[in-house]
Amino acid sequence: MSRPLSYNVWYACVVAVLVGVWLAGCAVGPNYKRPNINTPATFRDDNTSTNGSSAELFWWQVYRDETLQALIHEAYTNNYDLRIAAARVEESRAVATQARSQFFPSATYNGTVSRGKNELFGAPFTTGGATVNSAAVTLNAFWEVDFWGRVRRLNESARARFLASEEARRGIRLSLLSDVAMAYFQLLELDEEMKIASRTTNSFGDSLQIFNQRLEGGTASGLESSRAEAAFEDAAAALPSIRLQIAQTENELSILLGRNPGPIQRPGASLQEVVLADIPAGLPSALLERRPDILEGEQELRAANAQVGESVAEFLPKIGLTALLGKVSPELSAFTLGGANVWGVAADATGPLFEGGRLVGQYRQSKAEREAAKLQYQLTILKSFQEVSDELIAREQLAEMREHQARQVSALEKAVVLSSERYTAGKASYYEVLEAQQQLFPAQLNLARTQRDQLLAVVALYKALGGGWQNETNTSSSSPIWATNEKPPARVRYESN
Repeated sequence: MSRPLSYNVWYACVVAVLVGVWLAGCAVGPNYKRPNINTPATFRDDNTSTNGSSAELFWWQVYRDETLQALIHEAYTNNYDLRIAAARVEESRAVATQARSQFFPSATYNGTVSRGKNELFGAPFTTGGATVNSAAVTLNAFWEVDFWGRVRRLNESARARFLASEEARRGIRLSLLSDVAMAYFQLLELDEEMKIASRTTNSFGDSLQIFNQRLEGGTASGLESSRAEAAFEDAAAALPSIRLQIAQTENELSILLGRNPGPIQRPGASLQEVVLADIPAGLPSALLERRPDILEGEQELRAANAQVGESVAEFLPKIGLTALLGKVSPELSAFTLGGANVWGVAADATGPLFEGGRLVGQYRQSKAEREAAKLQYQLTILKSFQEVSDELIAREQLAEMREHQARQVSALEKAVVLSSERYTAGKASYYEVLEAQQQLFPAQLNLARTQRDQLLAVVALYKALGGGWQNETNTSSSSPIWATNEKPPARVRYESN
C-alpha cells in the first residue's frame, strides 16, 4: 500500500533535518590532543627536605621587605609592558568576539529612492522615455550553515589565542615581579659595596698618611709608601664605579616602575636584613600547572591545530541561507500598497573547483605551523626543567660558597686586628697591617656579591616554578589590599598523561 504524498514529503524533511544536525555536529580536521611529554620524576639536585612547596606560598610571603612590596605594587600599576600586555588581551578578546559572531545570522538593510528617465533604482532601465520615481526598502539576512565545522574551528582557534594572550600577560607580570626584585636586591648589594669601599678607602687613607709621615722621618722606605698609595687609589677607584652601577640600576628599576629615570628611595634597607622563605622545589606536574609560558605554548598549539581543521573545511562547499523582506515599487504612489511587498528565501552553495594549488598550500602551511607550535611547546617544557634544575644547583652551591667566604672574611678581620695589635706593641711593621687590609677588601666584596646571588637565585627559582600555585588566584588575610585588585585570568588545568 503506497503512502500519501504528504507523508513522503514530511518524512524526507525529517531525514534532511536529522542529516543536517548530524553534519553540524561534526567538524573536519584533527581534534586537539596534548602531545606526550617526557617528564622526569624529580628535578636534578632537588635535595630539599622541607615540607610544602613554593607553589603554596603567596609572593608577598616570599618577599618580606615592605619597600620591595611597595615597589612591586607601583610596577604592577604603572609598568608599560604590563599595560601593553593587558591591551593585547583585550585585542584578542575582541578577535574572539568577531569569530563567535559567525555562529549567528547577519542582517543588513538598504534603501534606494530615485527619479529619472530610462532609469530604475539608480540603474539604466528603459521606461519608454518616461520620467519615473522608484523606491526600494529591504531587510536582508544571511546565515552560513556550519556543516563542516569551519566556523567552529575558527572559534576554537580564536578562543585559544585569547587564552594564550592571558597567559602571556601572566608571564609578563611574573617576569616584572622578578625583575623588580632582582634590581632591588642588586641595589642593596651595591649599597653594601659602597659601605665596604668607603670604609676601606678611609682605612687605606690612614695607612697612607702614616707611611708618608714615616717616609719623611726616614723610618720607612719609598716602596712601602708606594704600596700604601696604590692600595688607597685602588679602593678609591672602586667608589665611582659603584656609584655608576647604582645609578644605572636605579634607572633600570625606574623604567620597570613606569617612572622617569631617577633615584630609588630605600630607607633603612640592608642586604643582611632581607629574609626570604625557604623555597623547596615543586613537582614537574605542578610546574606545568603554574608556568605561564607553558600554558601559553599549549594554547598556541591548540590554535594551530584548529587552523588545520579550518584549512580542510576550505576544500568543501559553503552552504548559506538568505532571506529578503521589504517593499519595492517603480512608482512612489504604489509604495504603500500590497503589490509593492517583496520577500524571498533562498539557499546557496559555493565551493572551489580550481585554485591553482592555493588551498593545498594553505593546508600544508597550517600543518607545518602546528608542528612548529608542538615542538615549541615541548621545548618550552624541556627548558623549564633546565631552569629549575639550574637554580636548585645554584642555591646549593652558593650556600656553600657563602659559608666558606664568611669564614674567610672572619679570618681576615681577625688578621687585621692581630696585625694592628702587633704593630701597636712594636712587634710588626705597619706594612703587615696594610697587607691584611688589602686581602680583606676583596673578600668582603665577594661575600656581599654571593649574598646577592643567593637572593637572586631564590627569585629566579620562584620565577622558574611559575610564581606559585596560588599566585593571582587566591587571597590571604595577610595579603596587602592592593594585591587583590586585579581579576585573576582564565586558567587551563594540566593533567598528567
